[in-house]
Amino acid sequence: MAEFKGTREAFAQAVMELAEQDDRVMFVSPDSLKAMRAVKFAERFPEEYVEVGISEQNAVDMAAGLAASSLVPFVATYGGFLTMRACEQMRTFVAYPNLNVKFVGINSGLLGGEREGVTHQFYEDLGILSNIPNFTILTPADGNQAYHAVKMAYEIDGPVYVRAGSGREKDVYPESAPFNKEGITVLRRYGNDALLLSNGFVLDRVLEAAEVLKAQGILVTVGDINILYGKNPEAIIREISASERIVTVEDHNINGGMGAYISKLSVENAPKRITRLGLTSFGESGPAKELADAYGLSVENIVETVKHIGK
Repeated sequence: MAEFKGTREAFAQAVMELAEQDDRVMFVSPDSLKAMRAVKFAERFPEEYVEVGISEQNAVDMAAGLAASSLVPFVATYGGFLTMRACEQMRTFVAYPNLNVKFVGINSGLLGGEREGVTHQFYEDLGILSNIPNFTILTPADGNQAYHAVKMAYEIDGPVYVRAGSGREKDVYPESAPFNKEGITVLRRYGNDALLLSNGFVLDRVLEAAEVLKAQGILVTVGDINILYGKNPEAIIREISASERIVTVEDHNINGGMGAYISKLSVENAPKRITRLGLTSFGESGPAKELADAYGLSVENIVETVKHIGK
């Protein structure tokens, strides 16, 4: 295993290794071979590669048929083209019969909009899938975690969605760090003045904000939420219970994503004041850093939000 440039390269490496170990592993491509950095997969495993062209609904239906035949298909392309364009197929022909199909959605979030803008930014994907039963939703924060997330997806029996990025996500985790099955990894535990929960590709910003707050005498705990709406949220509930102030930060619409998930867990188990930072509108084209800053995901805004909760 090597450190990856981004979540796409991580997918390609992980799925190639899985295919080496298990000839049931397939890659179904809706004209996404190059986008997924998976050209080597097609060259090395031509019999495990299925190309359907620009037809995401067909790709999902093809994968459903393969899974019904005891194969393990991965469908990987732009996240919105899966969860929006092929939503009915993911719901009715994969989730409803609980078939063993794995989905990897790239360019998820606001930060991938440098070249294409709103048509290729997908900050609704988690909200859509959180309403469909039987899906396991994995949200790795960087390429190293994406590699392990794809491996975990293979181990899970049933539909899985791995949320991947654009290649602009910064590495936070070391290569060897496993994908935490508890759904949360605590990366800083300075104190309980506030609990900062991150999801996906803004984790580096949240960690930086924690350092700024520490220098100002505000001691927070930082957790990375890497499984949404999971079956075993006990570790997340413990962290929620330990802090009176909670801020969630995500590269997704605040409705249906991680902030909504944490709010649900809090209301049902340990009611706390929660402030959600995320998208409330459509995005626009621009470099990832400038976009994140403009839409309220800057380090400065995270810091100020923590400082002014309840004031």
